[in-house]
Amino acid sequence: MTLTKEGVVIMLKKYIVRLTDEERKVLQQVVDDLKGSSQKARRAQVLLKADADGPGWTDAKIADAFGCRTKTVENVRERFVTEGFDITLNGQPRLTPPGSKLLDGEQEAKLIAMRLGSPPPGFSNWTLRLLAEQVVVLEIVESISYETVRRTLKKTG
Repeated sequence: MTLTKEGVVIMLKKYIVRLTDEERKVLQQVVDDLKGSSQKARRAQVLLKADADGPGWTDAKIADAFGCRTKTVENVRERFVTEGFDITLNGQPRLTPPGSKLLDGEQEAKLIAMRLGSPPPGFSNWTLRLLAEQVVVLEIVESISYETVRRTLKKTG
């Protein structure tokens, strides 16, 4: 929604940030100590300046001040309103940790055995996509990407 005031277009913000005194203290401490990741410090700075009960800077002014895009400021604002203070500041934990195995040992063994065998009729060689397709067809796994097949074969060969 936009309003015009003497030829100037003013965008009304959909997500308004209103911080409590406690949240302001936590954010100010993160900024002062620069604790945590640089992303966390930037999110803290953005929230402090976007506070409607505080400075209430525009998204463009915040983006210029902290060297990020206005979309980043909008995303931080939206996340604060929809998901809360803690998730906005610290980020959301991953559901599966990085480096977790997508295939167990038995599934890997079947994939490797398939790769060492002859390809299906009509094909002269195995491709990563063909292997991924066959692993699903044979119901070794429900779904798999060819990139997972590549990584599995690379670490074994």
